[in-house]
Amino acid sequence: MDFTAIDFETANSSSASACSVGMVKVRDGRMVDSAYWLIKPPIGYDEFWEWNTRIHGLVAADVVDAQLWTEQLPDLVSFADGDILVAHNAGFDMGVIATACEATFVDTPIFEYACSLQVARKTYNLDSYRLPVAAMAAGFEDFEHHNALADAQACAAIMIHAAQRHGVPDIPELVGAVNGKLGAIGSPALFQEAV
Repeated sequence: MDFTAIDFETANSSSASACSVGMVKVRDGRMVDSAYWLIKPPIGYDEFWEWNTRIHGLVAADVVDAQLWTEQLPDLVSFADGDILVAHNAGFDMGVIATACEATFVDTPIFEYACSLQVARKTYNLDSYRLPVAAMAAGFEDFEHHNALADAQACAAIMIHAAQRHGVPDIPELVGAVNGKLGAIGSPALFQEAV
């Protein structure tokens, strides 16, 4: 059970406006490493909306000394190290990677990904599948929701618990057990070169 859980917070409604990222590396079904940093959104995508700030608490002053997306992307790719990425509502987080790359004219890195929201819906019987509720079902409680690192840890906890519950050894089999499929981002041409 090896993967990297990831979560982004954004400055505004644009997926290109990533302002923080949290990542958690899972090896053999255990969280073994984590990373968190602030991101300075690219010009044109850098306005912090009050709505977003109310959610995550970050303002423009928090990221004034942070690296730009293009400067920190290699660190993100290096931390993930070819793992399958996992996020809660993964379409949003994978959209952040793809859109931020497009907005800054860099190639989108190639990753396969799975969604802990989809897995939770097929694993637990809950009134809501929002991250705090699904994480509680997995035994991960009292975390700082909308802190990117805490959210990535909660996402990892859901996948680890769900894999145990379904009796499967890895993310591809877990996704299969819930009748889902792995997604992918990045250029297929780049993927073929990498193989």
